[in-house]
Amino acid sequence: MLLDTCALLWLAEGGRHLTPKARSGIESAPVLYLSAITGFEIGVKVQRRKLDLPMPVRAWLDAVVSHHRLSVVPLGLEECVASTELPPIHQDPCDRFIIGTALAHRLPVVTADAVFREYGVEVVW
Repeated sequence: MLLDTCALLWLAEGGRHLTPKARSGIESAPVLYLSAITGFEIGVKVQRRKLDLPMPVRAWLDAVVSHHRLSVVPLGLEECVASTELPPIHQDPCDRFIIGTALAHRLPVVTADAVFREYGVEVVW
């Protein structure tokens, strides 16, 4: 199961914004994955002052990944090319990388973004 950026943020703050179905899926998943692009997206949000973290981005991500035992999926050639082959339904480039990663690895995505379904991604929400 792959977390989108908002799902990661909500999980890190205790999960109260996650639906019961999303929380259950996260708790029962044998492995929780995170796309490396999420680090970029969070860093940009902090830099633009759209997100405030209690510590520097790298330290925060390291702590959250460790605490929740997340496996980070790097952006390799397969994920990047899959992201460029998507039809232009979703314009957010970070979400396109997450969708491409989900499709390349056949992973369901924990996301509140219903647009992911239009790409044939299994959404857990």
